[in-house]
Amino acid sequence: MSTGALRSMHACASAPEPPSLFKNAEKGKAEMEKIIVTNHDDGVTLIAINRPERRNAICAQTALELQAAFAEFDRSGTQRIAVLTGTGDEAFSGGADVTNLPELWRCVPTVGISTDKPIIGAVGGWCVGGAMVIAMMCDLMVAADNARFSYPEAKLGFTGGMIAGLAGRIPHKIAMEIMMLGRTVDAARAHEIGLVNQVVPKGQQVEAALAMARELAGMAPLVLQTIKRFVTESVLAQGPSEKMGRAQRELGIVRDSADIEEGMLAFREKRAPRFTGR
Repeated sequence: MSTGALRSMHACASAPEPPSLFKNAEKGKAEMEKIIVTNHDDGVTLIAINRPERRNAICAQTALELQAAFAEFDRSGTQRIAVLTGTGDEAFSGGADVTNLPELWRCVPTVGISTDKPIIGAVGGWCVGGAMVIAMMCDLMVAADNARFSYPEAKLGFTGGMIAGLAGRIPHKIAMEIMMLGRTVDAARAHEIGLVNQVVPKGQQVEAALAMARELAGMAPLVLQTIKRFVTESVLAQGPSEKMGRAQRELGIVRDSADIEEGMLAFREKRAPRFTGR
């Protein structure tokens, strides 16, 4: 069973580096082992979790690939808006793959995924546990009418805590009902409580999200990015798990830098280090 456990928030320093992306990209499309990335000429990037046989459950490799894909998207000078979805219509994602637990913080927007560019979630079918955390952290969301949001961790006996941010995004009592009672929320209810922006017929969620993304792509990028940054950094509350994940991301930049290698080499060679800030 796939769940949203965030057990790996205590990632060690030996955590693997996110894989390089677009090694075999052709015509704007790159297919990695667990995800598919499509770059459209209109500035929109579609990123799809591609494990339909596992209800798009997020394994360790999936989390790494998502983090790498969004890092590539953030660096791009042409791609302005991202749409995140799961392959097929039966599940956006069943959450963390308990047979191969991920460092789930890596693929959560504003936590392991660092970009001021807008991200739109396109949810069809089940969105469970950690996948619900990922979806709620998107800036906008489109849901198919068969979408089902569930956070069953209280029934299973564990949590990574990042779901607490739900209470800052929808009414408090409704968030507590979802988190503590584990009640499933359908698409209509999700729209009613403000969790999603738009509900469309099953199978149309990706196209609707892409249409919304194209509309956004025509807006002033600096304005969109500034608004997102102000909201993320100064308006929405950040819980302990979010802060921990962001700290992991920042420390990872230092840990994987050329400067740390230069520092250790200089120490061994008993000379002054020549740091480059990279």
